[in-house]
Amino acid sequence: MHDAVVIGGGPAGSRAAQRLAEKGRSVLVLERKTDLGNKCCTGIIGRECADTFNIEDKVILRKVNSASLFSPSGNRLYVQREEIQACILDRGAFDIAMAERAQRAGAEYRFDSRVNSVTIEPDHAAVAVSSRGKEEQITAKCVVAACGFAPGLLRRLGLGTFRDYTYGAQAEVTAPGLDEVEVYFGDMAPDFFAWLAPLTPSLARVGLLARKKPGDYLKKWLEHLKSEGKIVSADVNIHYGAIPLKPPTHTYSERMIAVGDAAGQVKPTSGGGIYYGLLCADIAADVLHQALTEDDLSAKRLALYEEAWRRKLGKEIRTGYRARKLIERLSNKQIDRLFKIAKSIGIEEAISKASGVSFDWHGRTVKQLIKYRILNIAGRP
Repeated sequence: MHDAVVIGGGPAGSRAAQRLAEKGRSVLVLERKTDLGNKCCTGIIGRECADTFNIEDKVILRKVNSASLFSPSGNRLYVQREEIQACILDRGAFDIAMAERAQRAGAEYRFDSRVNSVTIEPDHAAVAVSSRGKEEQITAKCVVAACGFAPGLLRRLGLGTFRDYTYGAQAEVTAPGLDEVEVYFGDMAPDFFAWLAPLTPSLARVGLLARKKPGDYLKKWLEHLKSEGKIVSADVNIHYGAIPLKPPTHTYSERMIAVGDAAGQVKPTSGGGIYYGLLCADIAADVLHQALTEDDLSAKRLALYEEAWRRKLGKEIRTGYRARKLIERLSNKQIDRLFKIAKSIGIEEAISKASGVSFDWHGRTVKQLIKYRILNIAGRP
């Protein structure tokens, strides 16, 4: 019997597996794909995340310290800092590197292994797995659900449902000359935003978030970018994904913990979840290791995990979600007004010099905007 089975070999799952294995626990990671990578993710992480988790340069495609934000009518806000603010990852290479760390620590990986259900018994968890046409049952003392946005599986695991989510669509394009991240607000991504993120001198990721039909919106946006000379071709492969904006009803139960996207540990303002997932994977490993040591994997004992991660991230997620809902209520005219107000009061220079601005902690930026009364003013009819 394994000490822990981790469902999902993404960054959060691999980090939890690594930390548990480093503590001497026997860990099996079950990944439904035949290999890692190819996730619909822009792969932007903050400098703090890269430093905290020792992300190696070999999986970083680009380091950025500036971005241009465009309003629906084309007004531009340019934000720049002297120091590097974010890194754009080779997402496939990053996922593989995280899995290799876990394997070096002693974790075992099995690919092409789909988890169908988990049955909680008095002294173990029974994990039903389909692999290459065969069904089998794997036993473990506990389970880490790191399966990403998988509402059906989460319901079957007894972890409730997501209370809010959106969809993303993204493609890799040829975009010569793009040298900084560009973010666009308006009809190309109603209620959300679109982005262009440079990878190499000639390649970029282009994508957007939308409540429905993200692919249709992205196809129109690609044609527009081509007509503007921003990209070479709109005939590209589009990848899709779903992003939780609020955590499910709970992130633990008897012998089970959820981490990463599966636990809704995502920045509601941007949809980024890598950093939060890694932070919570460490918390999950610490709680599970202690619970295994005490031979107490009850829901009451594992509730300490949810208490700990909400203490770390709960306020940040709540603040970000309130900002997200406010932005969704703004019309194009109000967003344009927000940009004009921000520019008139010198917000670009203020952000470049402010000490509290962080790519990883959006709540601080939201508080700065509230301090300048930008969101309140822009939200008036």
